[in-house]
Amino acid sequence: MTHTPAFLPKEDGSRLVLFVAYPQMGLLDLTGPQTVFWAASKALEKRGRAGYERQTVSLSGGLVQSSEGVGVSSFPVSDFKNARIDTLVIPGSAQMETVLDDSTELVEWLRETSTHARRTASVCTGTFLVAQAGLLNQKRAATHWSMYDTLQARFPLIDIDREAIFVREDPIWTSAGVTAGIDLALALVQADCGHTIAMEVARELVVYLKRPGSQAQFSELLRTQTRDDSAFDQLHCWIMDNISKTEISVEALAERVNMSPRHFARVYKERAGRTPAKAVESLRLETAKRLIETSHQSLFEIATLCGFGSEERMRVTFLRALATSPSEFRRAHSLGQQHQSC
Repeated sequence: MTHTPAFLPKEDGSRLVLFVAYPQMGLLDLTGPQTVFWAASKALEKRGRAGYERQTVSLSGGLVQSSEGVGVSSFPVSDFKNARIDTLVIPGSAQMETVLDDSTELVEWLRETSTHARRTASVCTGTFLVAQAGLLNQKRAATHWSMYDTLQARFPLIDIDREAIFVREDPIWTSAGVTAGIDLALALVQADCGHTIAMEVARELVVYLKRPGSQAQFSELLRTQTRDDSAFDQLHCWIMDNISKTEISVEALAERVNMSPRHFARVYKERAGRTPAKAVESLRLETAKRLIETSHQSLFEIATLCGFGSEERMRVTFLRALATSPSEFRRAHSLGQQHQSC
């Protein structure tokens, strides 16, 4: 049978999404994206438009055990040999290095099938399976933060983005850990169907639409809390509560923790890995990014709310940290940005 071009929707206008199950896969890696596409189909069908046909597949079909011990029913991949596949979704696994040792047949199927699908998306450590299939050479990719070094050592030709929630390198999309699969799926839906549908899905699932792909896997505040020493947690919260102040000096911070300025600056850098001034700047920058992404406030207003003092100072900070200006960042990441409709 001649294969129908994968980039065309099916005759009824729907798009076929295959979720690939395998033993020891992460359950939420699979079900998070499944739920997004389910909700998107509801939103589309309510408007009289074709939704997504969603099927869970595995090499042999039947019940597939997740790493959490929950069995997932699946169809054999052979049932879709000549199907017009729009999207493949590959979940990750907490035991990915073991999975890779037993995945020769799955990887071969993925390598072949991806050439007939419009796009292939991996969640969390599913990136390893996509990489093993040779689909990420010379491409940028994301994965779970704890597996950066392992991925780089095993696949040195991949350009690993250690910050991104998800990365789009058409026709391959990759995402960071676990719940980032929901962000990835929302981005896929928005790319297909536009902002309105994606927003409705986000409301249905009670999630934030959307953490842009360039957003760090850790917020700056969480990043400070991941260190072993929590002595400055309250100080960081105080900084966030007072982020609009243009002058948050070392002296003021030292006073908050009852240290001399010199002793505080030394201890802070030892424990936090950066100077107090750099920490304040990073928290200002993250707050500004979030406001640019989610609000319609002017850049001047955002610069003021974030304590930059001037729009120019904020612009310089963005250029230095992100190699882009606030206005360019808004064009790329604002939630008001529209995408093509289904």
